[in-house]
Amino acid sequence: LNNRPVMASSSEESRFLDDLKRKRVRITLSDTQISGVVQRVSQKKSVVLEDVSEVTSGRKFPGVKIIFGHEILKVEFTISANQDNLVNEEHKSEIHSFRKKMVDDVDEDGVRYVVIDELHEKFGPAVMHIQQQKVIGIGAEVFGQIAQERLCWLQVATKKVVYLFDVLLLGGQAFRNGLSMILENPHILKVVHDCRCIARCLRAEFRVDLTNVFDTQVADLMLFYRETGGFLPDRLSSLQEVLRLHLKLPASDLSPLCSTESQRKECPELWYLRPSPPALMNIMSASVSHLLPLRLVLLDALMSDYTILVDAYMSSYHNQSLYIEQREGTLPAEAEELLCVLQERRNWAARRYSLTDAGLLRRSSFNTHTHI
Repeated sequence: LNNRPVMASSSEESRFLDDLKRKRVRITLSDTQISGVVQRVSQKKSVVLEDVSEVTSGRKFPGVKIIFGHEILKVEFTISANQDNLVNEEHKSEIHSFRKKMVDDVDEDGVRYVVIDELHEKFGPAVMHIQQQKVIGIGAEVFGQIAQERLCWLQVATKKVVYLFDVLLLGGQAFRNGLSMILENPHILKVVHDCRCIARCLRAEFRVDLTNVFDTQVADLMLFYRETGGFLPDRLSSLQEVLRLHLKLPASDLSPLCSTESQRKECPELWYLRPSPPALMNIMSASVSHLLPLRLVLLDALMSDYTILVDAYMSSYHNQSLYIEQREGTLPAEAEELLCVLQERRNWAARRYSLTDAGLLRRSSFNTHTHI
């Protein structure tokens, strides 16, 4: 027993969690000790107890009591409700090792995420918090071909936290208990990169219609169209490409996203694995954590022509004689200059990109060294 490793594999941890169910434990908190029967243990989050009483006073607590991991100082097995005998040191060590892991979920870069895999614990507060937002980021992990797609995870990002909803465990009840109201709320803007798959799965599986969407892939496509004077690219940009181009994120921040697609192809059943590996949860969190600032940058870029024209309008007032000569409905010269700008952009794009047979610009052919 002395050679037993401290860290357990995911399968060993899962079996250990199952073994805890229906066992009576004594939990030491900062201000008291309580005893109860384990109803459920959520990986890295909390313990749900029933038949709960305070050890010192014997006072009973009605119903179930939820103890979050960060509140627990010590956990001990007891043989029965009326005995203080404890199990052997191996079990103590196992509990202590597990307790260290029962903390708030945070990835290595400090982005806080919360896994929601049950309805009676963190689900309600999470839904209430999301409903208070005006803008949220949305992501999804989908398994299977288009005809047999299955939504496994739904990610929702606010300014401070990312919620990872385990749709496989929660099922349709999660949407009936609040997620549908969020996704269909016309007053909450949802920022998504390529909304087609998410919208299709939500509609097919749960009869949910995603509304009020800002699609960062569409925004990037429109920017390409504007910046090249009306050309379209030969392919759409991935999320990591858009983040690198518009947010200037370093490679270290993009590396989790770069591995996502290869993992989907090489090990698609990974999305069915429970408990989900921490590395996978970090990837899911990273896929939505930058969507809110990305939207602001893309909006500014999309509005740049409009802003320039408004500034030109404002500056025209300094030339009073020019203003007097123009009638109110006449197209101003500043607006006509947009035609020149459009042609300049087309000429620039033709020098920087090569064309496909279909007349599309090859993104991969962009030449940064061409002289203008």
